[in-house]
Amino acid sequence: MRIWSLHPKYLDTKGLVALWRESLLAKQVLEGNTKGYKNHPQLNRFKNSGDVVGCINQYLAAVYENSVERGFNFNKNKINPNFMPTRLTVTDKQIKFEKTHLLKKLETRDPERFHKLSHKIKIDPHPLFRIIDGEIEPWEKQNMQTTAIS
Repeated sequence: MRIWSLHPKYLDTKGLVALWRESLLAKQVLEGNTKGYKNHPQLNRFKNSGDVVGCINQYLAAVYENSVERGFNFNKNKINPNFMPTRLTVTDKQIKFEKTHLLKKLETRDPERFHKLSHKIKIDPHPLFRIIDGEIEPWEKQNMQTTAIS
């Protein structure tokens, strides 16, 4: 499961569709509607937010908005729009890590998007997040950290 901290605008078609599906799965987990993935580390930031269900719905709403801008037909009814807007934090090194991780995927899947993203210095986070100084987030997969950031 990859719940990107990066803005969904950077994802290619395959990545955006996967993010939508995985975020919907995360919503089911966080709402207690499934037994799988309950302890997935990427969900910890939502669990620690104080408003678990509101945050995942806000996350999904931004993914949905980006999908509409790009001509996708995701089902808006999967999102509960009754959330109080909030902001969570994500570290600058996490954003850098995710950019590197995404670039590896885009290099073969979408060379044009790869080229554009590889030249971007300032990366926008998903609208739910604001960037703070810090190391790679503790919920990130440990085995991936050493290959992406030195």
